[in-house]
Amino acid sequence: MTTHADIEQHPDLAEMRSRFERATATPRAQAVETLALVTGLYLAASPWIAGFSGLTNLAVCNLITGIAFALFMGGFSSAYERTHAMAWTACAIGAWTIVSPWVVAGAMDTTRSIVSNIIVGAVALLCGLAMAATAGARGGRGRRRGPGPSSAG
Repeated sequence: MTTHADIEQHPDLAEMRSRFERATATPRAQAVETLALVTGLYLAASPWIAGFSGLTNLAVCNLITGIAFALFMGGFSSAYERTHAMAWTACAIGAWTIVSPWVVAGAMDTTRSIVSNIIVGAVALLCGLAMAATAGARGGRGRRRGPGPSSAG
């Protein structure tokens, strides 16, 4: 008969949760998360704020991507250890936001829609990159247990 140890009690898991908690507790991570949430909310409401809600296809696209971006980036505070990989999804949403006025069906490339989408897309892309960098910097520490390749010799 085999017995399975409770994974929740594993010391590596506890250390990893502690590391992720420290990563999200930094002022930089909190500032990026706050900016990302505001960016997502603005992206969702931008057709009505910037005045291109008459472009129905782009308005719906921005509404959906804005809500998705806010949800992805909002997940960092509550479940960072499970959602930090979604930072790359946030980068993709930011890139999509930049090109969407030209890609979405119809004549969506008005000055208001282009300027709004490029600015909010660039901010979203930078927020995603900042969170990915935080995940990479925090996630990479403490992994190596032995001497590195440079110490041999």
